[in-house]
Amino acid sequence: MRTTILFIVIIMLSFYQSAQAQQTDTLSIRQQDIVFIASTTAQGELDSLKISLARGLDNGMTVNEIKEVLVHAYAYCGFPRSLRALQTFMEVLNERKAQGIIDTIGRDASPVTGSQDKYTRGAELLEKLSGAPKDAPKTGYAAFAPVIEQYLKEHLFCDIFERNLLTWQERELATVSILSAMGKGVEPMLKSHSAICLRQGITESQLQQMAAIVNGLRKGDDPFALGTLMPDNPNFTDKAWLQGYVAPQDGFGCTVANVTFAPGCRNSWHSHKGGQILLCTSGKGYYQEKGKPIQLLLPGNVVKIAPDVIHWHGAAPDSEFTHIAIGTQLDKGGVTWLEPVTDEEYNSYKEK
Repeated sequence: MRTTILFIVIIMLSFYQSAQAQQTDTLSIRQQDIVFIASTTAQGELDSLKISLARGLDNGMTVNEIKEVLVHAYAYCGFPRSLRALQTFMEVLNERKAQGIIDTIGRDASPVTGSQDKYTRGAELLEKLSGAPKDAPKTGYAAFAPVIEQYLKEHLFCDIFERNLLTWQERELATVSILSAMGKGVEPMLKSHSAICLRQGITESQLQQMAAIVNGLRKGDDPFALGTLMPDNPNFTDKAWLQGYVAPQDGFGCTVANVTFAPGCRNSWHSHKGGQILLCTSGKGYYQEKGKPIQLLLPGNVVKIAPDVIHWHGAAPDSEFTHIAIGTQLDKGGVTWLEPVTDEEYNSYKEK
C-alpha cells in the first residue's frame, strides 16, 4: 500500500514540475488536479484519491470546486463511486483541519434561471457543447429507451452542466478522465467526449498527457501504458490502442510505441523502408510475411522485420495482443500501407 501511494506521489510530482516549467501545450496544474481527482474517483482507489484531493487543495482548488468534480463523476461512473469519493473528501478535510489547515470553501454555483423547460435547455446546451444538432432524429439507445435520453438532457446537460463552478472544458476533461480510468467497455463514450474536449479547446497533446496520467495510476502487470484508443483507421480492422514513447523528432533515428490490438484486430499488409522490430509483451497474436504461413506470437517473442518486407500483424481471434513496435532506420523512409488482410488470409493459421 505504501509503495502504491509513493508511486502515485512520484507520478503527480513529475507532472506538476513539468507544468511549472511552463511547457507549452500541456495541462495546467488545475487541469492536472481535475484529471487526478476524477480518475481516482472512477477507479475507486481511495488511498490514491486522498492524495489527489489534498494536492488539489494545496494547489488552490476550493472545497466547492472539488466537490463539484466528485458530484459530476456520478453521471459517468455511478453513485457508489461518487458517494465514496465525497466521504473520502470529508475525511481529508477533517484530517487537514486537525492539522490546523483551513481550506477555502469557495463560492457556490450561481442560481440558474430560465423560462424554457429543462429538456429544451439541456438539448440546446448539448448542441453548443458537441456541435450535434439538437433536433436530429433519435437513434440507437435514445430511440430504444427514450426515458434515458430525457434524463441525459434534463439532468446531466441541464441540471449539472449549467452549474458554473466548473467550465464546460473542465467538465469534459473530468469526463474523459473518468472514462479512461474505467477502461474497456466505454470506448464509444470516450471517443465522443474526447471529440468534445477538442471542440472545447483541449489539444491532442493535452489529451495524451491526460491518458498518461490515468495509465500511470492504473494497476496491472504490464508496465507500459495502454495508451489512447486510435481513431477509426482503414488500416486497422477493429479497436487498437497506441502509446508513443519515442518520436521521430526526438532524434534517435527510431520510433518506439506500445500497441494493443483488440481480439481479432489486425492491420493491413504493409512494409517499412527501414525495417521494424516487435517485442511481444502480452496476449496472443499473429504475424505473417507475404508468401509465408502465419506465425503465432506469444509474450517474450521478438520479431525482426527486414526493410521492405511486406507483412501484417495483429491479435488472435480469441485474445488481445500487445507488442512494443520499434521503427528503425527512419532516415530510409516510413511505412507503406497496402491492401487489407482478407478474412481468408487471417483465418489461414494452422496450429502446429
